[in-house]
Amino acid sequence: MSLDGLSMCPLASEIDRAISGGRIDKINQPNKQSIILSVRQPGQNLLLHISINPQNPAVHIIEKAPDNPPEPPMFCMVLRKHIETARIASVTQHGLDRILIITMDVLAAGGQIASKSLVIELMGKYSNIILVQDDIIIDALRKVGTNSSRIRTVLPGDKYILPPAQDKLNLLTSPMEEIINSIKGKGELKLSKAILDTCLGFGPVSAKEVAFCAGLSANQLISELDEIDYTSIKQSLTEIKNNLTSPDTPACLVMDKNRKLLATASFPLHYYTEETVLTFDTISAMLAKASDLSGSYQLPDRDRFKKLIKNELHRAKNKVDKLKEDIDTADNAEAYRIKADNLMTYQYQLKDREDATVTVANIYSEAGDEISIAMDQRLSVSENIQAYYKKYDKLKRGKSLLESQLEKCIADIKYLASIEASLESSTTNAEINDIKTELITNGILKENLKKHAATKQSQPFKFTAPDGTQILVGKNNYQNDRLTFKISNPGDIWLHTQEIPGSHVILRCDGDEPSEDTLLLAAYLSVHFSQASGSSKVPVDYTRCRFVKKPSGAKPGFVIFTNQSTLYITPEEDKLNELLAQNRVGGGFI
Repeated sequence: MSLDGLSMCPLASEIDRAISGGRIDKINQPNKQSIILSVRQPGQNLLLHISINPQNPAVHIIEKAPDNPPEPPMFCMVLRKHIETARIASVTQHGLDRILIITMDVLAAGGQIASKSLVIELMGKYSNIILVQDDIIIDALRKVGTNSSRIRTVLPGDKYILPPAQDKLNLLTSPMEEIINSIKGKGELKLSKAILDTCLGFGPVSAKEVAFCAGLSANQLISELDEIDYTSIKQSLTEIKNNLTSPDTPACLVMDKNRKLLATASFPLHYYTEETVLTFDTISAMLAKASDLSGSYQLPDRDRFKKLIKNELHRAKNKVDKLKEDIDTADNAEAYRIKADNLMTYQYQLKDREDATVTVANIYSEAGDEISIAMDQRLSVSENIQAYYKKYDKLKRGKSLLESQLEKCIADIKYLASIEASLESSTTNAEINDIKTELITNGILKENLKKHAATKQSQPFKFTAPDGTQILVGKNNYQNDRLTFKISNPGDIWLHTQEIPGSHVILRCDGDEPSEDTLLLAAYLSVHFSQASGSSKVPVDYTRCRFVKKPSGAKPGFVIFTNQSTLYITPEEDKLNELLAQNRVGGGFI
């Protein structure tokens, strides 16, 4: 749920106050849809996050930058070449459109000062970031050719053309009477639609807020309104106008009971009466929260790996079903031998290629029951006998092989499920790179391992119980192995959900007996970071780390253990959320 053009007006002012006059110190592109500008101001460094994610395009100040890929994308390198070290002159909004323009002064050849602009179009799936100089496009994050748009192309070397202007009135500059008269002239429309058609920059959220504050239904027809209603609409519009021009107006975010984002605005929203409404001192803080709720930041490759693992799991489960069918068939191998023996006994009474089915007295039945035997009419009786014996021999030999394949396939499903759980817990590029290496090493991902510059080693989650005991949680199979066999001490306690893919959890107690509450907290984390998250009465095994072993040749994350005890856990949400909050920063865990 992105901001409309109306709410972007105070956002532009807020960003302008924060970064104007600052120098761009560093530029990063953490993923395909985001740019981070590090702006140095006297006494502080600010991080401007620009995202064109279709679900929640936004520009705002963030506290902590996400991880960057080992190699910068091409667009990031272009920005570094053209605007790194540039001084920001201003941040403005084009009219009340969802377009922000960052104007910068750059030292050009010969000591001349050149002006360049970063045009940020925040228009849902059409969002874009475009670098422009003298109205000519230098480069764009999303290039739009004639195949994608016949109206407006966005390609390097093209003249930059603003999106087509809308024939609407600007709430900040147009006389209020003109706006009201325009609304009156749309008698066949509903009130919210009439406001959208009249006022520039309004979205559904703003239009509904105007109607609610005027004491009217958003679906009421304009033709049904009287002069008192128009007076109320005028007052409501004036109140929103005043909120837009006041720097002290709190920003607003609305979410439902499931924490799904419903609406955002740079002014208070009143028409949501039963939902959770949060207010913020700055629009940047509100947009950061919105980004968290909507999951706007996507780690590079995570979605690709999720899809890959899902497909591999689907294939493996289908293979299990087929193997079970083959084993069931192999279990009936004796029936083929019985048919062959009967045919052998009665072969001189049968004629070649005459009957599709023969019925004879079963030589193995003491009661003299008959047995029907299907015959391949393309073969002689003797050849049918040999075919049945061959089928019997093949099934007998193949059963052990099928059972071995089934066992391996079930183990592969458990392993793939553990990677699936790891992808849910991963929050940094280093963790995704661990999983990528694991996928390539085990032949699941058909790529070559690339040598990159040394990257910071991924780290497990670290939590502290109320009594000061440290609890560590692995985020992927490599971390699980490192945590269990290198970081932990033999006397620490190891926890894992029973027969359910999930993280290894280490309770640092070094031989001491932990309190019951602390052990329960560690078990809560074990359930939360597993595929049983959200379930109740989940079995969690725990034992001392000295009793956890890794079989020779076992895949990452796979262990065997002894001397375990089992807890049946239903996490208490209040205690779990308090613990999880220790590792939550901005958009997720660190």
